[in-house]
Amino acid sequence: MRRRNESTKHIFITGGVVSSLGKGLTAASLALLLKRRGYRVKIQKLDPYLNVDPGTMSPYQHGEVYVTDDGAETDLDLGHYERFADVTCSRESNYTTGRIYSTVIARERHGEYLGKTVQVIPHITDEIKAAIQVLDGPDVDIAITEIGGTAGDIESLPFLEAIRQYRHEIGRGMGLFIHLTLVPYIRAAGELKTKPSQQSVGILRAIGIIPDILICRCERSLSEDHFEKLALFCNIEREFVFEEKDVAHSIYEVPLDLAKQDVDKYILEQLELHVRDIDLADWHDLIRRLREPTLQPVEIAVVGKYISLKDAYKSIYEALQHGAIANDVNLNIRQVEAEDVQAKGAEAVLSGVRGILVPGGFGDRGVEGKILAAQFAREKRIPYLGICLGMQCAVIEFARHVCGLSDANSTEFNPSTSAPVIDLMATQRAVTDKGATMRLGAYPCQLKKGTQSAAAYGKLRIDERHRHRYELNNTYRDALGQKGMVIAGASPDDRLVEVVELPDHPWFVACQFHPEFKSRPLAAHPLFRDFIKAAAKDGGKGAAGA
Repeated sequence: MRRRNESTKHIFITGGVVSSLGKGLTAASLALLLKRRGYRVKIQKLDPYLNVDPGTMSPYQHGEVYVTDDGAETDLDLGHYERFADVTCSRESNYTTGRIYSTVIARERHGEYLGKTVQVIPHITDEIKAAIQVLDGPDVDIAITEIGGTAGDIESLPFLEAIRQYRHEIGRGMGLFIHLTLVPYIRAAGELKTKPSQQSVGILRAIGIIPDILICRCERSLSEDHFEKLALFCNIEREFVFEEKDVAHSIYEVPLDLAKQDVDKYILEQLELHVRDIDLADWHDLIRRLREPTLQPVEIAVVGKYISLKDAYKSIYEALQHGAIANDVNLNIRQVEAEDVQAKGAEAVLSGVRGILVPGGFGDRGVEGKILAAQFAREKRIPYLGICLGMQCAVIEFARHVCGLSDANSTEFNPSTSAPVIDLMATQRAVTDKGATMRLGAYPCQLKKGTQSAAAYGKLRIDERHRHRYELNNTYRDALGQKGMVIAGASPDDRLVEVVELPDHPWFVACQFHPEFKSRPLAAHPLFRDFIKAAAKDGGKGAAGA
C-alpha cells in the first residue's frame, strides 16, 4: 500500500476483557493532550457491526446517534472526540463493517476486481486500510483510530488484521498500538486481578499485534507489583503501563489523570515527535468549577422516551453540564420517562424542577407525555428547551390549548388529524429507504432580532445540525402567531421553521435542530447556557416557585 502522506503518525486503540471500558473517552482524552502539545490531530472510530451506520438502530441498542456537520449518522464516541479535543468530525471519522463490505460488494458487482475471488484478505482489509489512510494529510500530524469491540470478538478480526498490516507497512516510528484493558477488583478476595489483561494481550499477540502501551481501567489504584506483573507477562516495558482509575466527579477528569502520568509524553517519544510544553490551566479550572459551583443546586427535568439508557441522551446531558459550568451552577438532572408523565400527570412527576428539557425521538410512544411536559412548562412558567421532537410537541401543545385546535397533532403520530400542525417535509414524501435519508447535517438558520434565541447567540445567522423528517406546517404559522407563538428562526429562504418562542414567558425556546452536538465543556452552547441561566435565576428559586 502506498502512503499518501509520510508525515502523519498513527495511533491505534484497542480494547480488551469487556466492552464499555471507555476507549472513546481515552481516545478523546489523548487527542486533547496531543493537541495541547501543539500537534494537529484527527480521530476516527471503526465499528465492527454490520449496520452501515447507527441511523436505523434503536437508542436502546446503541445509544444516541451523533450527527456530524456533513450529515453522517455516527457512533456516540464521536461526541467525545469533538467535546474533548474540539475537533470537527465527519463521515470519514466513522466506518462500520457494513459500510466497508457495502463498498467492496459494490465494486465486485461493477466488475472492478477483474474476475478475482473477493476475500476478507486482502480486499476487506485493504478497504479498512484505505479508510484509515483517509486521515493522512499534510495538515494532520497524528491520526488516532479507535477499534470498536473487544479483543477476541469475531467481528473485530478484519479490523485488527488491517491495523496489524498498516503498522507493519508504515513502521514503528510512524505508528503505535495502545491497548485499553480491565484490571477487575474481586471484592470477596480483596484483590485486583491482572490475569484477564494478560489473556487479552495474549489474544492480540496471537494475531500479530503487540501493544506498545497498556492502559489499565481499574476502580482501585494498582500497586507497583501489579505494574511489574503486567509488564512482565504482557511483554511491555514497565514505563509504558499506565492506570486509568475511575474518576470521582466527571469524565472531564480523565485527561488530567492521564497527563499526570505523562502518557502523552511517552506516546510522542515512541512516535519520535518533539515533546512540546503543555498548558492545561483552563481544563484544571473547568474541573474546579465542576467540583465547586457557587450557586445552589438547580434541578432540570429531561423528559425522554429512552431514559432507561443513559447513553441515549449522552450529548444532552453533557450540554446541560456545560451550561451549568458556564453559570457556576450545581446541576441535578431528573430523568423522567415521558410515559410516566402521561400516566401519573405532569404535576406529580415534574413538580419542583427549575427547568424542563424535552429532547428528540421517533414514534408515538410517550409523545403525549412530552406534550404534557411542554404544557406544564408553559403554564407554570418554567424555563423550557425543546429539541427536535421537543419543539414539535411544544407546537402541538400550544395549538391544542391556546389556539383551540383540539385535534392538533403530527402526521407522524396521527396521519388523519384534522389539524396537522407538524407534517412530513415535502422533500421526504418520495423517500422510501430509512437509512441516511432524513434531513441531516448542518444547515443555516436566520434568527429574528429581539428574540431570546438571538440574545443567546449574539448574532442572527447561525448553523446547526439536524436529524428529522417532520417540520412545522407553514399553513399554521399565522394561527400560532396570532396567539403569541413567535417564529424566532427559519431557514434563509423562510420555508422551514427552525425555532419557536413564547415571548411572554421567562424563557421558552424550542428548536428543530440539535444544539447539543455543538456544545463544548469550555464553550457551552448558547441555548443550553441561557436555558440553565434562566433556570438558575434568583439562585434557582425563580420561575418554578412562582
